[in-house]
Amino acid sequence: MPTTPEKLRIVFVCMGNICRSPTAEGVMRALVERAGLAQHYELDSAGTHAYHLGNPPDPRSLKAAALRGYDFSALRARQICADDFMRFDLVLAMDRDNLAQLQRACPPELRNKLGLFLDYAEECDDDEVPDPYYDGPEGFERVLDLAEAAAQGLIERTQRNMLWK
Repeated sequence: MPTTPEKLRIVFVCMGNICRSPTAEGVMRALVERAGLAQHYELDSAGTHAYHLGNPPDPRSLKAAALRGYDFSALRARQICADDFMRFDLVLAMDRDNLAQLQRACPPELRNKLGLFLDYAEECDDDEVPDPYYDGPEGFERVLDLAEAAAQGLIERTQRNMLWK
């Protein structure tokens, strides 16, 4: 895992950047703030497709998040761009399909930055965050469960590996 002395830059990526990746960003942001570590992370989210550019997160994501005390209503969808592969230390996809898209777009020398978000979820049998877009409220709750587990694992792992701990 790449390290920097002051900040770890992470971008979370799904297809449209309105459900899974903004949830991952919002949960991670809240957890690092609660832990007093916000100054050590630069967080963002993006989509592999341009379907929802400039749109806020899906209202169902926002509703489920609000019930758990998260507010990421200020986020807006954007598409991953070539500069992101240079700018971010970790580019974490929500599923294998989006990871494959990232691998095709990423310069070969930077592919070590790519991974799956759920690789950081301790004791989780899933390795992909399912897309809740066509599901009911339970799909958005499941995304939150997985995002909380992976974000906590990511914080713990980066704390062990970073120079500023």
